Amino acid sequence: MAKGKDEFEARKQVVSLYGKDLARRCKSLCELCGESTSLEIFEVAPVADPEYAKCAMICEVCKTQVEDPAEINVNHWHCLNETAWTEEPAVQVLIWRLLGHLKAESWAQDLKEQLYLEEEVLEWAEDDGTKKKATHFDSNNDPLFEGDSVHIIKDLDVRGASFTAKRGTAVKNIHLCTNPEHVEGRVSGTKIVLKACFLKKSN
Repeated sequence: MAKGKDEFEARKQVVSLYGKDLARRCKSLCELCGESTSLEIFEVAPVADPEYAKCAMICEVCKTQVEDPAEINVNHWHCLNETAWTEEPAVQVLIWRLLGHLKAESWAQDLKEQLYLEEEVLEWAEDDGTKKKATHFDSNNDPLFEGDSVHIIKDLDVRGASFTAKRGTAVKNIHLCTNPEHVEGRVSGTKIVLKACFLKKSN
């Protein structure tokens, strides 16, 4: 445990050395939304060793939503209409991934289609380090992980219960079952097993 903490602190110190160059590059503005407050260095996964080219300078609000797509505030990300044209690969990757999380927004998908990423940058954007580790997938083949939020895409009769799990019902904090086709969640106050193919991951 101590060794892991020491390695984390050492990595943090190395990454912090990029601060001045990143601040100069972004003119002390968040590279995603353009705000100037609470800026932090963010490493864009996957990253084996600290590398300036794989870092972006973003604000705390953006960082929170990048790290947890379930917290995405759609209105906040209209800013991408301005910042999407950046030439910085790390920022291009972040924006491409964010637009992917905004699948329900037509403006976001139109913007994503307009973006041009170099082949190696696109490969980086597609490899966020999650799909390879995932064992459970929703109806859109998006990876599901412990604690994710989903919603049901069709009415489901619940065995042994006197209710139907209705289409559109949100299920928070799911638990992954041993069987990759099943997840466990609480619906109408009852813990039940759901088939992953009848679920859609919440943005």
